[in-house]
Amino acid sequence: QVQLVEFGGGLVQAGGSLRLSCAVSRSIFSVNVMGWYRQAPGKQRELVASISSGGSTNYGNSVKGRFTISRDNAKSTVYLQMNSLKPEDTASYYCNTVPQGLHWGPGTQVTVSS
Repeated sequence: QVQLVEFGGGLVQAGGSLRLSCAVSRSIFSVNVMGWYRQAPGKQRELVASISSGGSTNYGNSVKGRFTISRDNAKSTVYLQMNSLKPEDTASYYCNTVPQGLHWGPGTQVTVSS
């Protein structure tokens, strides 16, 4: 059974930091590129960062230089360190494979106040 559980979101002031974590079923974690996606109200879900099983990373232009994705293969967990947060980063954040799979976790809400 595929499980994706995100946590670590919260309310933070602009310029602040948060670290998101996502526990992933071992069956899909070890062989897939993993990504963090986000969806703001009224907008489509977008991929913001991805990491391969070997550790190669890619970032969306809007978060490049501010967000860092990492993974702990032993714990089947993927992380997203978010620094210099902006109000436009406000969204629900989800992890999933890249390309995205059918199953989604509950997500974690990030709210950045100005």
